[in-house]
Amino acid sequence: MTASQPAAQPSAKPQLAFRPLPVPQVDVRGFWGDRVEAVATRTAEILYDRCVEARMLEQIDPDVPSPGVVIPFHVSDGFTARTVTTQMFWDSDWGKTIETAAYSLYRRRNPDLEKKIDAVIDMYGKLQQEDGYLSSWYQRIQPGLRWTNLRDCHELYCAGHLIEGAVAYFQATGKRKLLDILSRYVDHIGSVFGPEPGKKKGYCGHEEIELALVKLARVTGEKKYMDLAKYFIDQRGQQPHYFDEEARARGADPKAYHFKTYEYNQSHKPVREQDKVVGHAVRAMYLYSGMADIATEYGDDTLRVALDRLWDDLMTKSLYVTGGLGPSAHNEGFTSDYDLPNDTAYAETCASVGLVFWASRMLGMGPNARYADMMERALYNGSISGLSLDGSLFFYENPLESRGGHHRWKWHRCPCCPPNIGRMVASIGSYFYGLADDALAVHLYGDSTARFEIAGRQVTLVQTSSYPWDGAIAIEIGPEAPVEFTLHLRIPAWCRKAALRVNGKLVDLEAATVDGYAAIRRKWRQGDKVELDLEMSMARLFANPQVRQDIGRVALARGPLIYCVEETDNGGGLYRIALPREARLEAHKEPNLLGGIVTLSAIGSRAETENWGADLYRPEPPVTQETKLKAVPYFAWDNRDPGEMLVWLREG
Repeated sequence: MTASQPAAQPSAKPQLAFRPLPVPQVDVRGFWGDRVEAVATRTAEILYDRCVEARMLEQIDPDVPSPGVVIPFHVSDGFTARTVTTQMFWDSDWGKTIETAAYSLYRRRNPDLEKKIDAVIDMYGKLQQEDGYLSSWYQRIQPGLRWTNLRDCHELYCAGHLIEGAVAYFQATGKRKLLDILSRYVDHIGSVFGPEPGKKKGYCGHEEIELALVKLARVTGEKKYMDLAKYFIDQRGQQPHYFDEEARARGADPKAYHFKTYEYNQSHKPVREQDKVVGHAVRAMYLYSGMADIATEYGDDTLRVALDRLWDDLMTKSLYVTGGLGPSAHNEGFTSDYDLPNDTAYAETCASVGLVFWASRMLGMGPNARYADMMERALYNGSISGLSLDGSLFFYENPLESRGGHHRWKWHRCPCCPPNIGRMVASIGSYFYGLADDALAVHLYGDSTARFEIAGRQVTLVQTSSYPWDGAIAIEIGPEAPVEFTLHLRIPAWCRKAALRVNGKLVDLEAATVDGYAAIRRKWRQGDKVELDLEMSMARLFANPQVRQDIGRVALARGPLIYCVEETDNGGGLYRIALPREARLEAHKEPNLLGGIVTLSAIGSRAETENWGADLYRPEPPVTQETKLKAVPYFAWDNRDPGEMLVWLREG
């Protein structure tokens, strides 16, 4: 494979803007290497095969008859009949599948998969219309209705995922056919939408194209794509409301909207006026990701202020301890402050992936552990729980408690999560590092090699670590010639004790650390070594007392990992187990369990049922017995015998 470098940047970036390294410039090993390997060897082909089984290939192939409506339209109170079906989103599933395949092909050659993806790309090339328009749904299933319902029908959302797939395929393989196809489509979109007279003043009901356009601008060097992304951000929520005007234009009542409020798609206010995270969780995360990219590219402090308000709202009122978000299945999103039920938690995999996107893009404005720590939390817990260890099965919802009936599945009527977690894992290297003009930030730790250019010098950085199981991190810097730059190293908030050395000399961490990152500026030479030792602290975590579901409960953590107990280790009736405040936590390396993990154990108590009798209620409490509980990382649950699971334990 040919690793292609991105083109010149399309806009003058503000000082200290950090951009992620492209996937081909980072090799990952260890913990994340195992997961990337699972995606490259299994998930990528599974995604393609299951798209074909769902008849998605028939929809994009102009040489075969249209499959028609395969998935029935969604009809419910408030929705106009024949308005919405998840089949409308199939282009987005292909886009994410192509993106997953692209990064997998970079990791591991697979000529058969590459041939299949090339054939999909050829179909999109044949399908594209003369003016650049490209939507399999509106060309093959509902022709004549393009750009008539941006609120509900995901037209620009699908374009966004195809764009991201095109950028990934170009970066990973050097092939630019899909990139050229999508560039033509975006040129068409730019001719239809924008602030200029005569253009539509619309934007998508499901945000996504905004962050895709930023990627396209960065890889092509075309500033017009960045400006279009900025337009979509700036226009959202402006009055007169586009979705009202659009509904009237198609003969519909704007009030006949299933979700009743534009909070659902975050268009209730202009983005700079928003201060509360509301509505559909994935849409919110994608919007804030796009806002963060535009804030970085244009040095827009008005967006940064709004983003920090929204960040604080999510972090303090609406986030699960796993980094999951969106408790409600009804709107796939947010309800009210501190409403965080465990057994009915929706916590869609895509939402946690979206939080990773948002946090990583906030880091574009400079290293700050408040964002990187949460990116790490969502990565290691709420997102990769959505993928089985072997890469073949998926969660859509990620509850924090199960009575034994929640399991991964092969596919879904709305299969957005499988390729979303697939593409994120396959591209994990791009989240490890951020590069500025004269600085490199290390956001994530783990075995990896990064290659980058700084101050005109090629530099290789090699991380050696068994993170997240161990906090000893060794970094070796290898510039082709001595070069001065600042190396920023994150000191996680969960770490109670850390030590940093450069070439064996101890660094004063307190003096060197700003916003949770230790900054080392020096002229780096071949063979310079940095050693960072992070104490892998075990912790009991408690929820805000306003989270009614977690009063009197405790969650366990070690380093970046949240833990849970499973029936297969602890027997049934997990809700009867209590963990005393004084119980001692112990960590155990178990190399032969779940691919090699560290488990936690403690002595607790279990309320017994044997001596209770037939009474439903009694004046005496149940008898308790001492029990040894064993906890495993949350991401690894439901990979063994099926059974109950619990994150929040009663405190005894």
